Amino acid sequence: MKKYITIAAATLAATPALAHHPMAGQPMDTFVQGLLSGVGHPVLGFDHLFFVIAMGVAALFTTRRLMAPAAYVAAMLAGCGLMYAGIAMPVKEAMIAVSLLAVGGIVLSGRTLGAGTAVALFAAFGLFHGSAFGDSIAAQEGGVNAAVLSGYLIGLGVIQYAVAIAAGWAAEKLLGATEAASVNARLVGAMVAGVGVFLCLEIAEGPLVGMIAG
Repeated sequence: MKKYITIAAATLAATPALAHHPMAGQPMDTFVQGLLSGVGHPVLGFDHLFFVIAMGVAALFTTRRLMAPAAYVAAMLAGCGLMYAGIAMPVKEAMIAVSLLAVGGIVLSGRTLGAGTAVALFAAFGLFHGSAFGDSIAAQEGGVNAAVLSGYLIGLGVIQYAVAIAAGWAAEKLLGATEAASVNARLVGAMVAGVGVFLCLEIAEGPLVGMIAG
């Protein structure tokens, strides 16, 4: 398990900044460009991808396995829209790291979430992930038109919901995880929580070094 966590963390650390932007930083002008960016952004951004996978596995063991990821998607789109409007969520990168640690830890623990708790937790983290997704369109010089924005939001929502549902299906059908205490489900949680720990340490490194140097 340590091997898998190390590989996942190293992969995340090696991901270049532009990997979060499928259009390689080029301006987006059409619906298709926005759609492709929306589809690619959460898949190429391993922090977002790992969270959605863990969320899908956690949702599998609730009574709302389809609704809980949908709550995340709705809140994520809201967060993205707010960022586009100039309203950013505070400390979003830190909260994204915490989201991996929290949801990965829940799956690792082998415990189930109540439906209401799952919906609320996923939606809360969705606002921060969405705010981060909004950076790529808010930062485009001259803004984006309605076609690009609609394509981007559709791409973001569809791909992440599909990944979450697919992750739950794979955990159940391919890994044989029929209950939250399943070893294979908990291994997925361990990997995601491990990446969350890595990200939290990376974020804390700067302030800690500054305190020591000061």
